[in-house]
Amino acid sequence: MEFRDYLEIIRKRGWIFIFLALFTAAVAVLVGKFQTPVYRATIVLRAEPARADWGLSNTAKDLLRSYTLQIRSHNTAQRAIDRGQLDMSTDDLLSKITVSPDPSNFSIRIDAKDTDPKVAMTIAQKVAEIFAEDRAAWNEKQDKRDRIEVAIIDSARYELFSPKLKINGIVGFVVGLLLAGVIVFFLEWVQADLLRTPEQVERITGLVVLGSIPAGGEANPTRRRRLLPRIRPETLLYFGLGLIVGAVGFALVSQIL
Repeated sequence: MEFRDYLEIIRKRGWIFIFLALFTAAVAVLVGKFQTPVYRATIVLRAEPARADWGLSNTAKDLLRSYTLQIRSHNTAQRAIDRGQLDMSTDDLLSKITVSPDPSNFSIRIDAKDTDPKVAMTIAQKVAEIFAEDRAAWNEKQDKRDRIEVAIIDSARYELFSPKLKINGIVGFVVGLLLAGVIVFFLEWVQADLLRTPEQVERITGLVVLGSIPAGGEANPTRRRRLLPRIRPETLLYFGLGLIVGAVGFALVSQIL
């Protein structure tokens, strides 16, 4: 295909890209407004070796994975529920928290998600406090030179986790563009064997076009005009696919984010 052929496709099919991109973006944003907000509270602990020793430092890094198991235990969860007076089971609490150790800086990040920001902050704060207290009690039995101190760097803070309408809109817009590209490619592939203009006929056949039958000529002058414009089947196809992709795209965004 030549460059002018691509320009012709854009001129003729460009509205498909605009329509589907805006439509899927609008659907993603609109559905996001009906979602229940979920908040994420975050708190960070630091595991600091008692001395700058290579062996003790590596031991601290290795223990971070063990610390993760201890934080996510049902024992810790139950104590956090009792201390924070939370109305939930240990399974519910553990399903709301995520523990991410980072050996590069001896830190442990605890995230808690809930529809109530106060509950999310309480979960993160109490779990971190209980773990820090347990490590302090364990250090009391160790030699001061072999201790690994665990302390909370800062109190828990929360932020809106989902829905994020801007991200939903951007993802919906991109999904609409991708869908439009697939539709346009399919339509052009189906009609690839059709010669629509005299220039295309001359370029493909190498013959000179002497004349053509004008499109839209009325064979029957007495034919009645349509009162309403005819809806092309492909227009219905675009609309239906837009609805489906908008809903599916937003569902995927909600699960990922």
